Amino acid sequence: MRKIPCLLLAFLALVGIVSAQERQVKIKMVETSDVHGAFFPYDFILRQPAQGSLARVSSYLSQERAIYGNRLLLLDNGDILQGQPSLYYYNYIDTTSVHLESLVTNYLRYDVGNVGNHDVETGVDVLKRVQKSCHYPILGANIINTSTGEPAFQPYALFERGGVKIAVLGLITPAIPVWLSEYLWKGWHFRDMEETARQWIEVIRKREQPDIVVGIFHSGVQAETLADRYRENASIEVARRVPGFDVVFCGHDHAPSVQQVTNCEGQSVWVVDPGSNALQVGEVEMNFTLYNNKVKKKVITAGLVSMHDYEPDEAYMQQFKKQIDTVNAFVDRTIGTIDRTITTRNAYLGSSAFVDLIHTLQLQISGAQISLAAPLAYDTEIHKGDIRVSDMFNLYKYENKLYTMRLTGQEIKDVLEASYADWTNRMESPDDHLLRIEKQRNKKYRFVYFTFNFDSAAGINYTVDVTRPKGEKITITTLADGTSFDLKANYLVAVNSYRGNGGGNLLTLGAGISFDELPSRVVYATEMDLRYYLMKYVEEHPFLSPKPLNNWRFIPEEWTKPAAERDYKLLFGTKR
Repeated sequence: MRKIPCLLLAFLALVGIVSAQERQVKIKMVETSDVHGAFFPYDFILRQPAQGSLARVSSYLSQERAIYGNRLLLLDNGDILQGQPSLYYYNYIDTTSVHLESLVTNYLRYDVGNVGNHDVETGVDVLKRVQKSCHYPILGANIINTSTGEPAFQPYALFERGGVKIAVLGLITPAIPVWLSEYLWKGWHFRDMEETARQWIEVIRKREQPDIVVGIFHSGVQAETLADRYRENASIEVARRVPGFDVVFCGHDHAPSVQQVTNCEGQSVWVVDPGSNALQVGEVEMNFTLYNNKVKKKVITAGLVSMHDYEPDEAYMQQFKKQIDTVNAFVDRTIGTIDRTITTRNAYLGSSAFVDLIHTLQLQISGAQISLAAPLAYDTEIHKGDIRVSDMFNLYKYENKLYTMRLTGQEIKDVLEASYADWTNRMESPDDHLLRIEKQRNKKYRFVYFTFNFDSAAGINYTVDVTRPKGEKITITTLADGTSFDLKANYLVAVNSYRGNGGGNLLTLGAGISFDELPSRVVYATEMDLRYYLMKYVEEHPFLSPKPLNNWRFIPEEWTKPAAERDYKLLFGTKR
């Protein structure tokens, strides 16, 4: 009987040793991406409450930090510096105050950020100003300083939580030169994502020996090659082809998704995309088993969390009341009046007052003979009455510059052929769709392709025969003044910088102009963004009465007019 207490003591001692050797650590990582200025539950453009926003994320974070403490890591995946007037104000109007983005993200205690293409669009000066005032590293391993050959931003960041070592590698889509003027990123080169990932994974493994490796990629999941050289939306490709990642947070494509892929060594990799505007966040929970303070087992799960059920954080809103009031005063300023309501909805069915107003202003600002423009927002309008600064963000969504380019008549026709081929269906009967639309999973109809690539033209008169194939749809009859249009002649054409740099492939794949040749075609480029000049124009011409130019139409009209009414109702749920 005396042996029993001894055995019991020995057993308890053994249990104590095992317990000392083994412990569990839980870590949560939360990703925002493509926030596009959705800092507050209010849309400063539409002047109405908005869903999502970092104000709701703040409430979610308070809840989660109560559970995880400092074992919660918060990451932003870029495209945070463009999208709302609040950012335009702090990017270009008030350039001396601490930037609003820095104030917000520091308040929310972000641990790491990443550079997005729309962040680069603000220009190097704005990006460096924000970087300087952020209390966390901003990554960009494949943004290379051309003078030194080294990354212009910190390539990766390291974190230690509960004895677990985490490495986070940041990459951006390299296709920036396809969309943005070089002076915005002068001195930088954007290296291929896969090539860069292979290099830094080896460095991280050898130098840091982390327990887990996370990629944060400002790049989507459906890979394609742009300008015959840039691998765009390559996140899943990198996750599969470059072994070593446990998790890849992605973004850029505004397409929420969570999926597991298997890499080339048979290992599982979570790929998480939270979508845009802080409507959702991506979250990854990591459960680690440590023996003698070394990770021996890890179990990872991932998902998306909707911010719909979270109320805006009152303390957060109070913290930024001064900045909110400042931005409201900026967007509320009246700069003119308009005598009718104009909408992008009509732009898909023919010549429209909304897009033709952009055409008219582009022609007057540039002095060009012909204008190419598209509806940059899928469904928006400017109401009759006072025109405020906020309306100009409805009229023109992005901070594009205005280019004047030299194009031949044939190239102009080919651009339109490519545009309308994506825009319209080829009708074979009067019952077919006019527009190239398809039913979504939610039973609603949407365009197959992005509407911001649906360029129409002003300065010329033409028809679009939707019964004909691509290459035979467009018939240009005359210039706007009635003089003949020559396919072999050169014309001065006003386009935005996104299009002029090759965005949307209308000038490259459509017109057959090589990517390398595009810069030589630019005769003039504005110093400021196009919206700036549009605002100045309205201030100088404060009474607007926009009307459709009626310089183009779909044919045969006996088919297209009824089809237009049907498709309009499918897209917008109402009659025109």
